[in-house]
Amino acid sequence: MEEYTVNKSRDKRRGTEGGTGKTVTGEQLRQALLERYSPRMYEQISGGKAAVAGLGGLGSQIAVLLARAGVGELLLVDFDRVELTNLNRQVYDLSHLGMPKTEALAGILQKINPYLKIRVKQEYVTEEKAGILFQEYPILCEAFDKPEQKAMLVNTVLERCPETVIVASSGMAGYGSANSIVTRRKMRRLYICGDGETELSEHVCLMSSRVAVCAAHQANMVLRLLLGEEEV
Repeated sequence: MEEYTVNKSRDKRRGTEGGTGKTVTGEQLRQALLERYSPRMYEQISGGKAAVAGLGGLGSQIAVLLARAGVGELLLVDFDRVELTNLNRQVYDLSHLGMPKTEALAGILQKINPYLKIRVKQEYVTEEKAGILFQEYPILCEAFDKPEQKAMLVNTVLERCPETVIVASSGMAGYGSANSIVTRRKMRRLYICGDGETELSEHVCLMSSRVAVCAAHQANMVLRLLLGEEEV
């Protein structure tokens, strides 16, 4: 298991304006968010934390949306590296080819907000490990590709992490109507986003726009939960 925490050093957490080279402080970013949020919203979102399992088309976009929203702590979990075929729907670019997705995505998030706490684990999630990996997190975004791996993660976390709410996905492949993608509450601790039907197959591809719609549904549900809204 490879694990590390990004932003241990305060010096390394300094952001800079690309155009001027001036340092952007944590207080400046806080004030910028407070221009958009009420103080209560800011405290609940910045004090929140969530895990993202799978950093492909769904997970990478979910993490970016949560970082932009100012979620205080993110755990990023994936075993894979960035490939050229990922670039049509994932947030990576040519400079990330060959890098572990955990490392590449952490770097992208740091450029958005260097003051977020980011933990990464470059690891293949198994039934034996899932309960340990996510037990500290009140919210888990399931963003795997394969149906059997999705089912394993959801079932394991529901059973072994009684304090964790799961925001999962099902059905976002192809180029069907984006309006068919919705968020459903299937159980008290399980939400599922997607059309519930359209999966990747030999004749159905993954399109960035529809994957992004599903990722936005998942990120939005995470933010609603952090703000105390449990209904969809």
